[in-house]
Amino acid sequence: MPDDAERLPEVVDAALALGHALRACGWMIATAESCTGGAIARALTEVGGASDWFERGFVTYSDQAKIDLLGVSADTLAAAGAVSEAVAGQMADGALTRSRAQLALAVTGIAGPGGATPDKPVGTVCFGWAGIDAAPVTETLALAGDRSAVRRAAALHALRRAQQLLVGWAGRSDVGSTTNS
Repeated sequence: MPDDAERLPEVVDAALALGHALRACGWMIATAESCTGGAIARALTEVGGASDWFERGFVTYSDQAKIDLLGVSADTLAAAGAVSEAVAGQMADGALTRSRAQLALAVTGIAGPGGATPDKPVGTVCFGWAGIDAAPVTETLALAGDRSAVRRAAALHALRRAQQLLVGWAGRSDVGSTTNS
């Protein structure tokens, strides 16, 4: 069986590009993953030296893990569901505040084959990104394919969008290389 780097080269490439951008601005990232099950953290740590940009990763597959480890509100989970922008935003905020990172990303979704509802079909994935002194960004995508394809596309999107946001957030004159305590 091929390893992740062989199966997911575009995800690893995106992770390395983000890692180099993080290193260039002196920032670190934390991840909060549900449907991707740690694939983003794995991609970010695929090469030596990743400790320069990767601070920590949370894999919070269950609702209780989201509450316990990231501080996601039980009320938000009940009202919006685990696959929602509200939860993705709280996951990203929680990863940021529970780490020393300056950037956090979060992914929660329905990779399938089960778990779908009429208003949230398989492939529904919600994302959240949070940065020091920056307003959180969230979005939802409808991703196509089987479980593996949805997870791969979600990881790739989360990493690429994180790099786009990093450029704006780290480039602001009011943001330095401060640690998040």
